[in-house]
Amino acid sequence: MHEEIVRQIKDAGVVGAGGAGFPTHIKVNASADHVIVNGAECEPLLRVDQQLMAAMADRLVKGIEAAMKATGAHLGTIALKGKYHDAIEALEKAIAGKPIKLFILGDFYPAGDEHVTVYEVVGKIIPEGGIPLKVGCVVNNVETLINVADALEGCPVTDTYLTITGEVPKPITVKLPIGTPIAEALALAGQTNMGGKLLVEGGPMMGKVVEDFSQPITKTTKGLIVLAEDHPMIQKRNMSMAHIIKQAKAACIQCMRCTDMCPRHMLGHRLSPHRIMRGLNYFEGDQDVMKMALSCTECGACEYACNMMLLSPRRVNGLLKQEFGKKGIKPTPPSKPEAAVPSREFMKIPVKRLVSSLGLATYNVAAPLVETGFTPKKVFIPLRQHIGAPAQPIVKVGQRVERGSLIGAIPEGAMGANVHASISGIVREISQNIVIEADGDGGGKQ
Repeated sequence: MHEEIVRQIKDAGVVGAGGAGFPTHIKVNASADHVIVNGAECEPLLRVDQQLMAAMADRLVKGIEAAMKATGAHLGTIALKGKYHDAIEALEKAIAGKPIKLFILGDFYPAGDEHVTVYEVVGKIIPEGGIPLKVGCVVNNVETLINVADALEGCPVTDTYLTITGEVPKPITVKLPIGTPIAEALALAGQTNMGGKLLVEGGPMMGKVVEDFSQPITKTTKGLIVLAEDHPMIQKRNMSMAHIIKQAKAACIQCMRCTDMCPRHMLGHRLSPHRIMRGLNYFEGDQDVMKMALSCTECGACEYACNMMLLSPRRVNGLLKQEFGKKGIKPTPPSKPEAAVPSREFMKIPVKRLVSSLGLATYNVAAPLVETGFTPKKVFIPLRQHIGAPAQPIVKVGQRVERGSLIGAIPEGAMGANVHASISGIVREISQNIVIEADGDGGGKQ
């Protein structure tokens, strides 16, 4: 049973539906005591997981049960925020009589950080640099496990759910074929003129500014947030690294708020952003201090905490991680077990306050899940939508493919994920993307 479930998940190309897209067949091909569902919907403004839990509770539970069978886990827990009332009501019915429970989280950021979620649910600290398996847990998000349920029925991953919000006429959450150009997705929310506007792909805290709207959505695309190009959040994101380092050297007053409110520091990890910022003035100094950056998840809590309102330990840590990665430098395992700081419960960041401080309160509105039936005329399906090696194309230019057919396979002996056609049509190009043109006129209702 274990091997068959893993095979089905692998064949279907299931990856983490958000974040870096870790291949799910690898994650569940392990022994664990506890399967935890990250239903926190960590980033403000995004509405995917909370609506999927309400609308597809039974599918989610089927995916959890499959993950539990694959890992041998005896317990499943769905961790979600208490404000998701519709989801809680639907899930309570779906889990009745099953070894699955709900764990209600407060409305704080970043509740969906894997280490934070595990600590909240089981009270155990994942060791610095470690993964949930170190404490007997496997963590997946909501859409990932719904995709697992589909995989058991032979349905590969061809679509993704995403929230389109911000400065758009009608904020919505939709299911779209993977490879749909961003511009066409925005049009479904009524946003066709991007003059004077910029786009954040992902959430407002960890997402990235996108200027090329021809880029495709992928298996991990969870949000498109449109903002005015002069919005303070956009201006800060667009600051050059040189300017950020100059500001850090000149303006950091060593108040320690970035460290006090760092979620990983609060779990006892050796991450003190204020010391890293101080170390920028002494680049030849203590490498152990600078290596603290390797524990950073770039959640941006430090930016929220900064008294100066203009410094970015997150960006500094990201740069250091890149440089250490190039040199093959990895974190040093902790010499003793970590312990959460006593003040942790009082230092969590309330989401409402975070949204207000980001200047996003106007956009903190419903984005209802709607059926569009939209099929793009052409999709641009990346061969790499996940951690690991890109899939290898197994189709040729001019070949006709059906929606759901395998078009890219995991390289032999490599970590990766299969890729499938998201529409039926003709393969027009193979590069980093496989371009498929829809049959007939395409572009419209399915």
